[in-house]
Amino acid sequence: MKKIKHLLILPLVFFAFNGSAQEKLFDFKDAIYLNTNVLPKKIINLTWVEKSSNYSFVEDNTLMKASASYGVTPKTLFSIDSFNKLLSSYKIKLDAFPNIHWESNSEFTFQNTGRLFKVNTNNKNVSIINSWSENAEIFEIEPITKRVAYTIANNLYLADNQNQIQLTEDPENVVNGQTVHRSEFGIKGGIFWSPKGNYLAYYHKDERNVGDYPLVDITAPEATVKNIKYPMAGTANEVVKVAVYDIINKKTIYLQTDIDLTKSLIDSIQNSDSLQIEKNIDRYLTNITWSPDEKQIYISVLNRDQNHLKLNKYDALSGEFLLTLFEEKADTWVEPEHPLTFLENRPDQFIWFSKRDGWQHLYVYNAEGQIIRQLTEGEWTVTSLLGFEKSGNSIIIQGTKESPIEKHIYSVALKNGKLKKLSDEHGTHSGTLSPSGDYFFNIYSNTEIARVYSIVTTNGKQTKELLRDNNPLKEYKIGKTILGTLKNDVNIDLHYRMILPPDFDSTQQYPVFYYLYGGPHAQLVTDSWLGGSNIFMQLMAQRGYIVFTLDNRGTPNRGFAFENSIHRKLGQNELADQMVGVYYLQDLNFVDIDKMGIQGWSYGGFMTLTMLEEYPGEFKAGVAGGPVTDWKYYEIMYGERYMDTPAQNPEGYKQSSLLEKAGNIKDRVLIIQGDIDNTVVWQNSLSFLQAAIEAGVQVDYFVYPQQEHNMRGLDRAHLFEKIYRYMEDFVKK
Repeated sequence: MKKIKHLLILPLVFFAFNGSAQEKLFDFKDAIYLNTNVLPKKIINLTWVEKSSNYSFVEDNTLMKASASYGVTPKTLFSIDSFNKLLSSYKIKLDAFPNIHWESNSEFTFQNTGRLFKVNTNNKNVSIINSWSENAEIFEIEPITKRVAYTIANNLYLADNQNQIQLTEDPENVVNGQTVHRSEFGIKGGIFWSPKGNYLAYYHKDERNVGDYPLVDITAPEATVKNIKYPMAGTANEVVKVAVYDIINKKTIYLQTDIDLTKSLIDSIQNSDSLQIEKNIDRYLTNITWSPDEKQIYISVLNRDQNHLKLNKYDALSGEFLLTLFEEKADTWVEPEHPLTFLENRPDQFIWFSKRDGWQHLYVYNAEGQIIRQLTEGEWTVTSLLGFEKSGNSIIIQGTKESPIEKHIYSVALKNGKLKKLSDEHGTHSGTLSPSGDYFFNIYSNTEIARVYSIVTTNGKQTKELLRDNNPLKEYKIGKTILGTLKNDVNIDLHYRMILPPDFDSTQQYPVFYYLYGGPHAQLVTDSWLGGSNIFMQLMAQRGYIVFTLDNRGTPNRGFAFENSIHRKLGQNELADQMVGVYYLQDLNFVDIDKMGIQGWSYGGFMTLTMLEEYPGEFKAGVAGGPVTDWKYYEIMYGERYMDTPAQNPEGYKQSSLLEKAGNIKDRVLIIQGDIDNTVVWQNSLSFLQAAIEAGVQVDYFVYPQQEHNMRGLDRAHLFEKIYRYMEDFVKK
């Protein structure tokens, strides 16, 4: 037994999930959810019906329609057999209902094999209203005209009333209509239809200056190389523009996003023979938003250092830069992730997300950049905006006002910011607002309840409960899950989760499986089903481990100061906070401190190796999956946000690099890598292996062929078993 003394840190226990007395055990296929019975029940294809307060869902492979009002019996629309009979003339046979979009109370659309179908539920008529190439990789359907923009390879096409129009003809490595900036900054796509469908905005990305990174396909008779564009920190960046295609006039223009001067200054420069406009193409463009009248486009323009944002307005017809509405700056970073939301009753005003006061809140501006009011405030975070209630005078949001580990639904009055909580039970709530603005689906779980679906009015009255699944694991042998907080060295509360073995005996000592992530945008400890854990963690507890996880500084929903304390020094504050969890465990009488193992993936892999290097001997063994080992090998957008460039922050890169300290490793460590990982590229773990060899350190290594950053399918079950066996071989024994 190690003779280590630490101050006892008493936990504050918020919730504890107690398992039943059943004896069923998990296997590794349960951990990848091949056994759907271990999952909380769900309502399939639950969606609101347009222009009504009705909704539809699929039950027993039958499409049902119901009213949000209490006591109305759901109506059967189609069984899968009757639906397939309707589609037989189109040579379609479905095993399950597709996702549908309601156009009215009696018509919905769905897409299949490059065709957009409309179904009338009254006369049971089916028709094709548009079609596009089956080779399309990405497509976006315009909701009014039903035109479809789609991509093949790097070019953009338009299906207009089944006519196919090629909009771009660019060479390789000039990409149109796809995500840019590696999908950072809240970017989810590259195609942006205007509100009435008359214009199509899209990203145009020139990657020719970005270095190629090779991925090897071993499935061919002779292995082949597939190069991807992977801009590493400090290297050449992609050049992004925003184009606008005029559907009627068949004309394409580019917005002047490399210019952000005032309009009056631009006019004076353009009218002068001696003055030149200074252009800047090394920047990020996000939050693409059309004005309601389709005349302007708003873009968040962020500098390469990611610490200075300008919200710019452009003329959608000419591409001319019109105005910088406002700017946001920070010593660390500014990270815009939400497009503008224009008010339904005031189309000249919009809602803006910002962390400028230290917490993510909502602000109302007019279209000229004048602030109207701060709409929400306080030491909590607005996580999403769901929409407008029926009158348009209030919005419905999701936020963390009750607790940083909970999420609730609120209404906010636009006139004065008055807040009303609409969700009752503690836990993690999400919502989908009805098109009428009268109701929302409230879907939630907490530490006692696996999942509940209900319908709630936008004034907070529940009309009906659609589903309640208290415990899908009642037949399984489950231990107690404890959520609590620990104080770090600067007196900040850190939330943790501890899962005890099912037959826990406080007079015995148990090995520890310490799971961590620790990076931005990932909160692992939540008031949700199983405390936010998964079946693999429950499996490890069933097999005799205390399973522990802690959210350190840098993780979300704790305020901007908590998040940005990691700036330019990744791994340092996170390490200090995680060691608070380690010392807490070592002070528990029922923990065998000689049998502690640690595991993490991606940022968690980086943290696992950091822990083993900085505190050798605290753990017997660790498993680091897909680890970043030196941030100069990670991509620009994420890496430079948190670390700046290697030239700007050489000391920070040196301190956070795992390569020079590989010789500190004294414990058993297994590194796992997917050989075509396009997120944390293979160079990271291979470089660590080389450093370990040079330092005379033995490490274990395992590669999953033809797997990317996350293992898929049965490879994932194999991965979980490998982690478990490693803990059994080198921690538990």
